[in-house]
Amino acid sequence: MGRTKGIQEELKALRLGSKIRALRRQRGLTLQDVSNRTGLSKPLLSQIENDLASPPIATLLKISKALGVSIGYFFQEVPASERIVVVRRQQRSGGVMVRIQEEAGKVAYRYEALAYPRSDKQMEPFLVEIEPRAEEDLLYYNHKGEEFLYVLSGKVEFRAAEEVHTLGPGDSLYFDSDIPHAIRAVGKGKAKALVVVYSPQGEL
Repeated sequence: MGRTKGIQEELKALRLGSKIRALRRQRGLTLQDVSNRTGLSKPLLSQIENDLASPPIATLLKISKALGVSIGYFFQEVPASERIVVVRRQQRSGGVMVRIQEEAGKVAYRYEALAYPRSDKQMEPFLVEIEPRAEEDLLYYNHKGEEFLYVLSGKVEFRAAEEVHTLGPGDSLYFDSDIPHAIRAVGKGKAKALVVVYSPQGEL
């Protein structure tokens, strides 16, 4: 119960749900419209808008495309159009870490947007903290585009199609993200990775 409450407090602090709802209404779209555009269910979209569910990166990316913005829109506090954006270490709190809670109340990973002050960008860098979990608990995600993953600490297992790759600190992986994929930490404790997501403009 405490962990669930913590996740909801983090979501409310970031105001992801209210930003999504406000933008959807501004676009004159219903939940059904967004559901049709993303393939996500209306109940899930409603939970996200009401800060009852934390959207994984792939899900948030689909929503952002359906609403005509980049995923960075939901992490910035004020509009920014600077061609060069610097985020100091002490400013990192602006990119709130969002815990992704999947079924059975288990936290899969946490992600923090690193270049959050700029929304009009085609690459989205994240610092991701990955939890260890059983193989049967893995959920697979996919979206249009490409991803780059660089392991900072711990060990990460990447699964896609028939391939399984175990990566350690200093190892990296580049892949087409329209392939259903899943990641988990293996070995002792959590893992941390730098993940850069690219998604073509206007595609879901």
